[in-house]
Amino acid sequence: MSTSRSVAALDQRRDVVEQLRQRVAAMEHKPAGQPVPTLPGLAGLVPLHAGATYSVDSASLALALAAGASQAGEWVGFAGCPDFGVEAAAELGVELSRTVLVPDPGEHWLEVTAALVDVLRVVVLRPPASVDERAAGILDSRLRTRSAVLVVHGQWPRVEARVSVEETGWTGPGSGTGQLEERRARVVVRRGARPPERADLSWPGVHRLDRQVREIRRVSG
Repeated sequence: MSTSRSVAALDQRRDVVEQLRQRVAAMEHKPAGQPVPTLPGLAGLVPLHAGATYSVDSASLALALAAGASQAGEWVGFAGCPDFGVEAAAELGVELSRTVLVPDPGEHWLEVTAALVDVLRVVVLRPPASVDERAAGILDSRLRTRSAVLVVHGQWPRVEARVSVEETGWTGPGSGTGQLEERRARVVVRRGARPPERADLSWPGVHRLDRQVREIRRVSG
């Protein structure tokens, strides 16, 4: 992996503690509930708000939800994502020089995630198989205090919205050889007791399609 494509840490030319202090101060002055930048294709479907938690069922959705804030100049982080796709993140517009990656926080995942929430705007977490109410409550409180957003790849007790891929596939040749051109997915958003909302999106870039996904080649997963 080349240096220009790697995930960067803090600016080594400046005092690390001072950088963290500045970020904590900036987060404390952003009230919970305010909008957090989102990719245009997702803005109307999954608007992010500071202090809230959102769950997704795929790595591509997790990247997409973090990409808008990153493009807007915010710092984002990924915890428990050993298969983090650098190329996919860069393609979505995630600024790698403002991205913190903790591939395997191990048994200390809660403490690591809380520390990231303290200093980053959006944190993507792939948690252990089971998360109890107590652990979720600790991070909920931290999110509201720091006005950060948590995107959970997996199950979580309480979330603002659950976003999942209902159908996915690729455009390209109907048979024989050829290059797949564009990934398309039907995404469903569930918020409490409200009726689910569905939309068709395309990758790369995550654009919302006005037409339904009909001509895709079905794939598993």
